Amino acid sequence: MPKLLKNYPLILLCLFIAIMLLPNLDSMQVTIMEARNFITAREMVTDNNWLLTTMNGVPRYQKPPLPTWITALSALIFGVKSVFGMRLPAILMVMILGVFTYKLSKFILKSRAHSLINALILITSFYVIGITIEAPWDIFTHGFMMIAIYYLFLLFKSETVNWKHLFLASLGIAASLLSKGPVSFYALLLPFIIAFSFSFNYKNLKAKIIPFIIILILAVILGGWWYLYVRLEDPHTFEAITSKETANWTSYNVRPFYYYWSFFTQSGIWTIPAFIGLLYPYMKRRAIHYRAYKFTFLWTIAAVILLSIIPEKKSRYLMPVLIPLALNTGFYIEYLIRKFKYLNNKKETLPVYFNFTLIAIIGIVSPFGLAYLFYEQFHNNIVAFSIFGLVSIVISFFILLQLYKKKIKHVFLLTVVFFASLFVFGLPVFKTFTSKNYKPVSRLLKQNEINDIKTYSLGEATPETVWQYGEKIPTIINLNTIENLPKDSKFGLLTYGLSEEKISFLSSYFNVKKVNHYDLNEAEPDSRQYRDRLTFDYYELERK
Repeated sequence: MPKLLKNYPLILLCLFIAIMLLPNLDSMQVTIMEARNFITAREMVTDNNWLLTTMNGVPRYQKPPLPTWITALSALIFGVKSVFGMRLPAILMVMILGVFTYKLSKFILKSRAHSLINALILITSFYVIGITIEAPWDIFTHGFMMIAIYYLFLLFKSETVNWKHLFLASLGIAASLLSKGPVSFYALLLPFIIAFSFSFNYKNLKAKIIPFIIILILAVILGGWWYLYVRLEDPHTFEAITSKETANWTSYNVRPFYYYWSFFTQSGIWTIPAFIGLLYPYMKRRAIHYRAYKFTFLWTIAAVILLSIIPEKKSRYLMPVLIPLALNTGFYIEYLIRKFKYLNNKKETLPVYFNFTLIAIIGIVSPFGLAYLFYEQFHNNIVAFSIFGLVSIVISFFILLQLYKKKIKHVFLLTVVFFASLFVFGLPVFKTFTSKNYKPVSRLLKQNEINDIKTYSLGEATPETVWQYGEKIPTIINLNTIENLPKDSKFGLLTYGLSEEKISFLSSYFNVKKVNHYDLNEAEPDSRQYRDRLTFDYYELERK
């Protein structure tokens, strides 16, 4: 490793994330949550809706605007149609999350190597990366809160009040509130404070009570002004949206209290180490820094308990738990790096051999399995398959070799590289699995502009459709009367199902011509990922 990277691990960390995520950033299909956010960012730029945010021309106040502002600024640079530009800010937030995880670990542990282990575990945890696609604004709220937590830790552990740290902590909390409301305050900051209180001593606590109150007040002011502005400018819409969102906490996606208790599996390749790291009686004698281990353990458990109390539950809500979980897992990995070659107890060594051997076997078998299952795609894209297969098999072989030599540091780093290779070399392969039925709507707008036709949707168009189309698609609520239809002499109609009765009604006033059928599913029709809501017909209607 170059001396520069040894001396500047944060450069190494950010460079690793960039190499892992940026080359194929626009290769994955835009998800429904991404589409909603990207449409809002696009309409900020095209319609100048920077404060009263909209989606397809309709007010959208469910999400605060800070991530959308940042994404809109990226769109100004890369273009409002650039998926790369729209996704880039979320990847930068992964870097920020990794950097401040490293900085917090370094302050507590005084070890550069251990801190880098923690950060690498975090940024290669399955849902930390997955959340940037499934619900990209979550990475912003938790990334900003991690900045606040770092400076709060410095404040709590210092003898005097550093007003710079106080201000930066306030900015971090405020930015988190402006990203997704109080979500991270509850799921990340509150468990952090609980864990800190039971693990460390506050230095000169009395002198810091007022500064801490100032932090909260300043954060509420800086993070809450947009909510007040919208409440005053559009009170009825704001109240309706707020009431619906609040009701969802107790009536939507309700799951039992224990729903989150397999949370450690969300760390993906670190599932087994994460589980073992949570075995407190086992780890408390092995962790190199007992108080710090106790802190990360309590932080993790407190976060899971607090999230479990809320009736509404989704897997992606667990993402903030992965932050303290990565720090907690780091103690186990560090212990293995330090002691594994001296361990003889099979109860300790077998889980290690099983975990990393399983990863290596998957890496060796998966290229052959993919080539067999997707024979046609393999022969049509043999170069992409071959590169992925070669890289996967070579890395897996070296994982087994280093595991045999009991060099767990090398095994750990190779596992990190293996995870990164799935994105660098695996995504081009999976892109070849696009269904033959896939027919995007992205070219329709240009055709309509040439023909001077405006497009409407019967019923609300899906966010993916609106995003791919390239501009707003006005909604026709129903076809009960002619008054509900556009006044245009000729227009396009996207419909997710048009019965013969409706066609007969329209034919009384228009010449109805079915022009095309669109299918936005990249998955095959028999796949579990196939969604009927992404298929629709396009008609052109011309007044008689």
